[in-house]
Amino acid sequence: MMRLRRSHLICCAASKEKMAAHLSYGRVNLNILREAARKELREFLDKCAGSKAIVWDEYLTGPFGLIAQYSLLKEHEVEKMFTLKNGRLPPADVKNIIFFVRPRLELMDIIADNITSEDRHHSSRDFHILFVPRRSMLCEQRLKEQGVLASFINIDEYILDLIPYDGDLLSMEYESAFRECYLENDQTSLYHTAKGLMTLQALYGTIPQIYGKGECARLVANMMLRMKREFAGSQNQILPVFDTLLLLDRNVDLLTPLATQLTYEGLIDEIYGISNGYVKLPPEKFAQKKQGEGSKDLPTEPKKLQLNSAEELYAEIRDKNFNAVGAALSKKAKIISAAFEERHNAKTVGEIKQFVSQLPHMQAARSSLANHTSIAELIKDITSAYIIQCFPIKSHYVNTYIEDCIAQKDPLIKILRLVCMQSVCNNGLKHKVMDYYKREILQTYGYEHILTLNNLEKAGLLKPQTGSRNNYPTIRKTLKLWMEDANEQNPNDISYVYSGYSPLSIRLTQILARPGWRSIEEVLKMLPGPHFEERQQLPSGLHKKRQQGENRTTLVFFLGGVTYAEIAALRFLSQVEDSGMEYVIATTKLINGTTWIKSLMDRPESPTQ
Repeated sequence: MMRLRRSHLICCAASKEKMAAHLSYGRVNLNILREAARKELREFLDKCAGSKAIVWDEYLTGPFGLIAQYSLLKEHEVEKMFTLKNGRLPPADVKNIIFFVRPRLELMDIIADNITSEDRHHSSRDFHILFVPRRSMLCEQRLKEQGVLASFINIDEYILDLIPYDGDLLSMEYESAFRECYLENDQTSLYHTAKGLMTLQALYGTIPQIYGKGECARLVANMMLRMKREFAGSQNQILPVFDTLLLLDRNVDLLTPLATQLTYEGLIDEIYGISNGYVKLPPEKFAQKKQGEGSKDLPTEPKKLQLNSAEELYAEIRDKNFNAVGAALSKKAKIISAAFEERHNAKTVGEIKQFVSQLPHMQAARSSLANHTSIAELIKDITSAYIIQCFPIKSHYVNTYIEDCIAQKDPLIKILRLVCMQSVCNNGLKHKVMDYYKREILQTYGYEHILTLNNLEKAGLLKPQTGSRNNYPTIRKTLKLWMEDANEQNPNDISYVYSGYSPLSIRLTQILARPGWRSIEEVLKMLPGPHFEERQQLPSGLHKKRQQGENRTTLVFFLGGVTYAEIAALRFLSQVEDSGMEYVIATTKLINGTTWIKSLMDRPESPTQ
């Protein structure tokens, strides 16, 4: 069994505390949610009296790192941490072994193997299991079948539904949510979503207005309203923080995630992948080379950086179109350089003292600038290979373009994104074209991908034309989804996030705020699933008295995933003067086109494909 590196949970305890601070900077103090999660964790750990070792389901270490750093665990007598693997547990002189796991049957088999190996060695340890986010009768039955259920002193659940990722961003990090809903007809993720929304309302007050679009949105709203009725006697007396909840199905807007995001943060995610607020980057650009030294001592470990709004420069550039980032970095470099030059003007003891007190902040700013300059250079070097824009769909040459990409053996994910994009924009593909694409893909990339193509069809991303009317041109024109000259430097519309394409999901959100969905009733009927409005009765005395000029707050919940470009577009709308609305974003999963398509693949590509 592998010892878990503490770095993921420790990863600078100071930076985690800084992160906790910036969670409270926004319109809604999301640190309240984080603190509630930490309190529950402490209470469970205290149930297991004495020294402890935690055995982690590796997938959980990232999300838990956003809730509790290692110092909190250590305060509650956690002395060792291991990754869940088959075989005997590593030696640890502790009284309690706690398994932190998702409710997966295959993980129960590994736990059973761990425990039976311990029993053979006459272990006197106490075993406990914490299911995240819910207990599972099936899992407990599997442990019983394996003969180890009676070995557990505590069997509990840790309801970690919504994790604060930033001051305006929550994610469940439920990677299979879209697949479960649209391929497997499994509503588990929707139940977790409804429970998560109930938790939010317990902390931030009842949300009076609910709007939704899509089948899954309707189901979540129904579940939540039913839960509300069941707990009618325990109404909280908290003044509502959120005015409106908007539930949006991902399949209402299938096109947006397929295109390459063109914001700075979006491109980082597209190319390198952002996981639990961190990115791993090639180390060469970040090496400090000394004069005369060769490359023999260049680091080989990836450079790991935390990405959130606690970093001033990142908060400033993350949502910009990548073409506007260079100018922003150049401007910041001049400001930092001028600040350092101020030291020459410091003459008196007081002035020198003031300069010295500002030095740590200035050095941090210079380090941040160096990091983001390096990232921008990395992206610029390789970005053209990753760009999958919406523009080929308007072209008559799209078939030829896709054929050329297949002939060059471009990555399969890129091909699938392009083919699905063409299908979505044209209400399907002509039978002849679809058969040709399928044949070429299977012959070039392997016949095992027939399962993936079937999944894409089932999810509605790929389909043959049936002769029914293509509504996309009407939707595009009515909602103004294409902008010929998007202003990337000083944007005046959300279309800047894709250099000319406005995400349909965000346009719907924008129109809901003003002038309202009644103005686009016909378009809403063309999009998948019902649209609806619900009201939740507030306890007497909790109706908000709005101050003049005070903005309303909407929680936008994406069921099936959201991209960083869509998040950037919502932040743009929050900052527009006179919009009267601020947005907090929640999702089942932070996605990009690659991770989204991979979640639908039955045999994901190897890293070399």
